[in-house]
Amino acid sequence: MSEFDTDVTDGFDLDGDGVADDTTTAGDQTFIDANHDGHADGVAIDTDGDGVADELHLDTDGDGSFETEVVDSDGDGVADTLLSDTSGDGTVDQVMSDTTGDGLIDTVASDTTGDGATDTVAVDSDADGVVDHMEMDTDGDGDANVVMSDTDGDGFMDSTEYSNPEQPQFDPNPGDPNAEAGSDGEFLPTGDEQAK
Repeated sequence: MSEFDTDVTDGFDLDGDGVADDTTTAGDQTFIDANHDGHADGVAIDTDGDGVADELHLDTDGDGSFETEVVDSDGDGVADTLLSDTSGDGTVDQVMSDTTGDGLIDTVASDTTGDGATDTVAVDSDADGVVDHMEMDTDGDGDANVVMSDTDGDGFMDSTEYSNPEQPQFDPNPGDPNAEAGSDGEFLPTGDEQAK
């Protein structure tokens, strides 16, 4: 292997740049400096003393606090879930999961209201990197009452179901359905635009 080979075979590479991250180990904790600035971007913890990290906590926004925990939820040795505190209040409010085992996040469950309950779930069911199914609990009763889907795979939600008839109807693609392609149908031309 040449000295310019950037493949990382041992250690950590949190930022995926091919360069091994700096590490400092103290007891059962390994502090990881991914960007080599002298500040820990993550800490790996070996909770059972077998020499293998069981927990990984990350500072994903660079503020100095570890707000994301990486978890192997099924015990197969591969991380598949990220638990995050996106609001900074010390409580997990977003869970990102690889439910299919392909190494890609396909489900994101969020508590957007801060009440401790999941109210929005976004799913990429075909692993193309685009959300194609979303469920929302807009009234806080614990049940999804708005379900949107991209039924034709074009990247736009085109099907919406409501389970609460009193809920105001929400159109994920508002505007005039007869509008020109590339517009949202809400543009009203004035002056010179009308003459064209």
